Amino acid sequence: MAIATSIKENVKAFLYKKNYLISQATDSSILDKFLGSVKPMATNHDLIRIGGETDGGYLVPNDLVGVEVCFSPGVSHVADFECELASRGISCFLADYSVDAPPIGNNLFRFEKKHLGQTEDSKYTTLENWVERNAPNQRDFILQMDIEGGEYPVIVDTSSETLRKFRILVIEFHRMESLYDRYSFPLIDFTFTKLLKDFDVVHIHPNNFAKPIVYGRYEIPPYMEFTFLRKDRISTRKPAATFPHPLDKKNVPRNEDFSLPRCWFGENQG
Repeated sequence: MAIATSIKENVKAFLYKKNYLISQATDSSILDKFLGSVKPMATNHDLIRIGGETDGGYLVPNDLVGVEVCFSPGVSHVADFECELASRGISCFLADYSVDAPPIGNNLFRFEKKHLGQTEDSKYTTLENWVERNAPNQRDFILQMDIEGGEYPVIVDTSSETLRKFRILVIEFHRMESLYDRYSFPLIDFTFTKLLKDFDVVHIHPNNFAKPIVYGRYEIPPYMEFTFLRKDRISTRKPAATFPHPLDKKNVPRNEDFSLPRCWFGENQG
């Protein structure tokens, strides 16, 4: 046993030097339960595409009547999503410390040079405070969030009361392959469990920036765009079964595209 342990530790030390990390895998029954909980639902609201034909365009439920405000942390080189919402009369609050302004001007845009995070200072603001500053007496917002992995602590930190003010959530989740790691799994699982109390997943689109990572019978794309709709807006639901959706487009035109792996919407094969 001592010899086997020594060999194992030497292998781990060698791989650490090569920037590889060995960890214990998430149990398949736990991973199956997670995948079952996030399977997308087809609802009484058809999906429409808002934004551009590539990165920056998202599928959302056609349930925008009464939505007056969008909060969009993470400002990229395109703002097609926000521009189209503005053309529908929806005000857009944007935030990102890494840029000085949105890529395009619009009278309905309000920009703050701050990252979204868990503290309130000159560089960061919390989602809770951001909402309270700009729309304290409103609800039924849209959240479009792409903040490079910061989505997990932001969601964990935000009260359910504030999250319920959003009718629609469009969130790109990063490092989803960490679901395979039993020590990283709990953060992702807790994040989704919190959202799923008040929202249903209505669409998933894998970002073709990186190919799915295969482990056994599972395939997990590292970057995945999830669309959620608040449960009280849903009167009928059934499992969505057609992927890709006809309105889905490549995020990266030059990269090979791939469909949402079946383990995310089909029957799990135990």
